[in-house]
Amino acid sequence: MLGELGFTRCATEHVLYTQQRGKEELIVGVYVDDLIITGAYAEDIDSFKHEMMARFRMNDLGTLSYYLDIELKLTKASTAARVDATLYRSIIGGLRYLVHTRPDIAFTVGYISRFMEDPREDHWVAVKQLLHYVKGTVDQGIVFPKTSGSGL
Repeated sequence: MLGELGFTRCATEHVLYTQQRGKEELIVGVYVDDLIITGAYAEDIDSFKHEMMARFRMNDLGTLSYYLDIELKLTKASTAARVDATLYRSIIGGLRYLVHTRPDIAFTVGYISRFMEDPREDHWVAVKQLLHYVKGTVDQGIVFPKTSGSGL
């Protein structure tokens, strides 16, 4: 369906589709019956939404706030109990390293990284949910094969 609208399926991540719109790209992630749409210009995103609404009955849920079973309504002003900041930072550091081969967790890792200064129990719950997701998907990710002349 997205091919009919001029999108190209990503060769390495089959749930991602891209479409060149002028100098910029529109990226659509498909997960079961949900779409995550991103691009440089809100006008491009709105145009795509209207194209899809003309073809399908769908709801626009607005800005992304729930992804990978984590509802991201966390705040630095949390009044939940403090957790071990050293452990929290250590785990976040490992997750930030993992993002290099697991771009599917990049948004969530970036989001939970905001709370490293003063991590609270609700932040820790989000980290544990992400770790649970990673554990269930350990065989996924990007592999960078060593090639001759690559300097690696």
